[in-house]
Order: sequence, then structure tokens, then C-alpha cells
Amino acid sequence: MADTDTKDAFVAFERVQKSYDGENLVVKDLNLSMPKGEFLTMLGPSGSGKTTCLMMLAGFETATHGDIRLDGKSINNIPPHKRGIGMVFQNYALFPHMTVAENLSFPLEVRGMNKSTREQKIERALGMVQMNAFAGRRPAQLSGGQQQRIALARALVFEPELVLMDEPLGALDKQLRESLQFEITNLAHELGITVVYVTHDQTEALTMSDRVAVFDDGRIQQLAPPDELYEQPQNSFVAQFIGENNTLQGTVTKLSGKRCVVKLDGSGEEIDAVPVNVNAVGDKTTLSIRPERVEFNPNLGPESHTLNAEVLEFIYMGDVFRTRLRVAGKDDFVVKTRNRADQVRLTPGEKVKIGWLPEDCRALDA
Repeated sequence: MADTDTKDAFVAFERVQKSYDGENLVVKDLNLSMPKGEFLTMLGPSGSGKTTCLMMLAGFETATHGDIRLDGKSINNIPPHKRGIGMVFQNYALFPHMTVAENLSFPLEVRGMNKSTREQKIERALGMVQMNAFAGRRPAQLSGGQQQRIALARALVFEPELVLMDEPLGALDKQLRESLQFEITNLAHELGITVVYVTHDQTEALTMSDRVAVFDDGRIQQLAPPDELYEQPQNSFVAQFIGENNTLQGTVTKLSGKRCVVKLDGSGEEIDAVPVNVNAVGDKTTLSIRPERVEFNPNLGPESHTLNAEVLEFIYMGDVFRTRLRVAGKDDFVVKTRNRADQVRLTPGEKVKIGWLPEDCRALDA
């Protein structure tokens, strides 16, 4: 479920494995290639292998097997400080005894740059994150958001072609996190830098990335642009992990080309779906339907099936109405509708018909 064409890649993982104890693989046979200038996010639950991959790319961990290449050259045996990679961590990792300007000067001094070059680069990097006025302050005199901006400026100050970010916004409050998401994305595209970003926050991954690699159990489950990941999940794990998702269990009763009919376990009702990873009549499957694609009392044409539903709960969320239903014996089926003047508010106990376009329902692995 990953990229294998690494010939012209700027960043490439080829058959990479990682084990800490010689027995259990934390990363299993990873193949991934990135072009220059891409913003790629590694997304997954704790222990899925995403941070280990980032640390191998940075040079803080060594691959047990396989090759990691940067701009065509193998970097397996190159120490971290010689890889020319910028790093931004969740805990900022700023030197507390140094001023902001001294923090930014440090990676330039290590690279042997003279004073006037250093000063120019520091001013430029602080300008990028709108922090020029804070050059003389120490980290303790800055807020969390300001410290994170300085950490970002320090990663960019020596103009690296690749920047790695490990949960950089995890410690910030929601509003600040959202504004920094847009700042980081815009900055990356303006400067044309390549970014590998690690997070477990799906919204962050969807809003910031050109492509997202969804990790689970040491493997990439799917690698795709955000809209494809959300609308066309390739398996049940991705469907459940990305965004909100309704699932119904059943058995395939008909299969022809790009359509299948599934008989639901809970009610015996039948529904149309797109067969994604089911192969034959009789296969067990998990159906995946996004809450915003479901319609009440739908008018979908004579070919389409609809389901009976009972309203259990109506929740007013401002811009969205969220209605929880009992469908095919399950009590956790959710429908989201926009708060429009003509939108009906359903009440608990009501019986309704629901349906969706067949192409919005995917028959995935059971």
C-alpha cells in the first residue's frame, strides 16, 4: 500500500525495517518516495511506526534493514548533523540560557558561517515567523506559541531542503494550533521546502498535507492525497481512523463490476456498495459510509435500496445537526446535516428511511 518508484525521489525509503530487540519489527518493509517540495504527513496511532520512520530519516535511529536515500544518495551511515535536515519537536528543544538570536545562530556557527552571513540569515528567518522584535529575549520570556515559532525559525535558518516535524503543535491550544497549521503550510509552499510531518491528529493531517501516509502496525495502510484518503479509504482501518465513519456488517450477495449488493447482518436488509476489497459472493464485509453522505427519506431512484432507521438522539452543533440513529440493529449510526433554514430537525422516536448514493458506500475488509 506504498510507493515503490524511488528513482527520481528526493526522499526515499527502500525495503526499510526497524527492530529494537532483534525479534519484533516496529517498521515492516517500508517503501516510500517523495518528490522535492512535497508536504507529506505520517499519521497513525501511538506505536504504529511513524515517529520511528522520522527518527531514521533524521539519523537518530538506524535502520535494521533497507536503504534511506536523500536526493539520490544513501544516508544510512551519515551522522545527523551532516544530513542538512531541519528538525522541529513538540517540546521546542530551545537552549534556555541563550537568547532567541543565539538559538538561531547556533546551527549557523556549527556550519562555519561568518558573523554577517549569520546575522542576515537570522533576520530573514525571524521575519518568516514574524518574530523579529523578540531576538533579544530568552525562551522563558516567550509564550508557547512564540517558542514554537522560534523552533520553526531555527529549523529553517540554515535553509535546509528537508524539514522534519514531530508533533510540533501538540502542546498548543486549539485556536493557536489551527492558526500555526496554516502558517507552517504556507511557509513550506512559499519556500519550496520538503516537509515530513508526524502527527496523530487527523484534522491536522488532512488540512496541511499534499499527501498522507496512514500507518498502522509498522506498515503504511494507505498513501494518498487527503481527499482521496477520506473519500476512498482502501481498508477498514483507514476508514475508521480518518474522520467520522459509519460501519455496517454484512455478506456480499451480488457482485458485478463496480457494484455489489450486501445483506446486512442486523436486519437482513440489502444495500448497494462499491466493492473495494471483497472478491466473491459470500464474502463478509464492513460497509463504510460517511455521516454527511447519508440522506433522510431519500429520492435516489428506483434502483437504489433504502434502510429503515429510528431516531435516538438529535444534537444541535451550530453549523451542523448531528442525528444518531438505530440502523440494522446498531445504535451508533450518525448522520450530519448542514444547518439550513429548510433542514428538518428530527425528534427521538421518529421512524425514517435513510439512503445514499451507491458510490458513497464502500464494501471493505470484514
